[in-house]
Amino acid sequence: MAEQYDVVVIGGGPAGNAMASGLKAQAKTVLIVEADLWGGTCPNRGCDPKKILLSAVEARQAAQHLQGQGLIVAPKIDWPALMAHKRGYTDGINDGTLNGLKGQDIATLHGQAHFQSDNQLAVGDRVVSATDYVIATGQRPAILPITGHEYFKTSTDFLDLDQMLKRVTFVGGGYVGFELATIANAAGADVHVIHHNDRPLKAFDADLVKDLMAAMTADGITFDLNTDVQAITKTATGLQLTADNFELTTDLVISSAGRIPNADQLGLANVGVTFDRHGIQVNDHLQTANPHIYAIGDVSDTPVPKLTPVAGFEARYLVGELTHPGAAIKYPVVPTQVFAAPKLAQVGISAAAATEHPDEYRVNTLDMTKWFTYYRFGAQQAQAKVVVAKASGQVVGATLLSDVADEMINYFTLLIEKHVTLPDLQRLVLAYPTPASDLQYLY
Repeated sequence: MAEQYDVVVIGGGPAGNAMASGLKAQAKTVLIVEADLWGGTCPNRGCDPKKILLSAVEARQAAQHLQGQGLIVAPKIDWPALMAHKRGYTDGINDGTLNGLKGQDIATLHGQAHFQSDNQLAVGDRVVSATDYVIATGQRPAILPITGHEYFKTSTDFLDLDQMLKRVTFVGGGYVGFELATIANAAGADVHVIHHNDRPLKAFDADLVKDLMAAMTADGITFDLNTDVQAITKTATGLQLTADNFELTTDLVISSAGRIPNADQLGLANVGVTFDRHGIQVNDHLQTANPHIYAIGDVSDTPVPKLTPVAGFEARYLVGELTHPGAAIKYPVVPTQVFAAPKLAQVGISAAAATEHPDEYRVNTLDMTKWFTYYRFGAQQAQAKVVVAKASGQVVGATLLSDVADEMINYFTLLIEKHVTLPDLQRLVLAYPTPASDLQYLY
């Protein structure tokens, strides 16, 4: 006879853990199932370890910017020591997460979950049943199906390299390609980013993407645009990538061509749940076509970026929905960013969208490079495009390119969500001189 629970959560990452903890606090009987590492992608092999590696890149870059302006030697990255620092964090995530769940008296199972039929979920040789199921299995790196695809490595491999190789190539110009290229370049590798068309980071402002690419090119990164890699061949001198009128030999090639949902091994066809390359289809209550199965986080097909904070937001919503059903989910504005050098971040309405409605919006395009905030640490570039609604005077969108764009975009997120006008902001006294004290000059 199947073990019975109120809710079975499939996936032990940020979304699944938040879901299980929230339901347990509401006195639900909960089982959480994980097929890989407890804690999920973000802390084990995603945003957290990436940011640890980037911390050294940021420190090195800051020192480089002040060469001849107070500093005389820029540090070099010691990759093995940096990797040991990263592992000092990531090595404890799996056991720490599992122990945290057990400490809350939440039942756990390790293994691949597979729906056998409606209300029958197999995990290895065990069968469990629940009133409701929540799928939070996340995504994994996509591998381009080209000749020699077996030579591709992924972001998971890159973030656990024992040594940085001399030549590193990224195929795909999205977040992952730009961010890991920045790290590899700072660590001394000869870096190429190959993209199939002339518009990498297509979700971001085209002008600021060009500015970012110019800065990265000046740092030594090569962008090979309009290049559709057709094959990878192992040779005596390395891995040879070929495309029309293009050849490149490298030591490491990373597939950075997006991510795909972990939905294909769950037996979803057996329970009437549909999915495609965008994720599992859900309604505005995060409910799949099967009324007792829900999907949250990166594995779901929702109209918001696939980010850890979004997964947590959806988990909190769904805990409420499963205990006290109510209104459809309503997302706040969601900031997104690329941790390159400099950083690129955006939130709300884009400048391109605002330009199509000139009667409604004003776009402030600013070069802040010589502003004191950026001059003091020798910034090479600081740009902003801020969208203001003409009728209300409220900021409704911003795109930023600077070394502190990741900090500034959170301020703009608050301004947008709280409908802060310039007079509202000027009634506050913010610490000076800080990036936040510049906000009043960006309206």
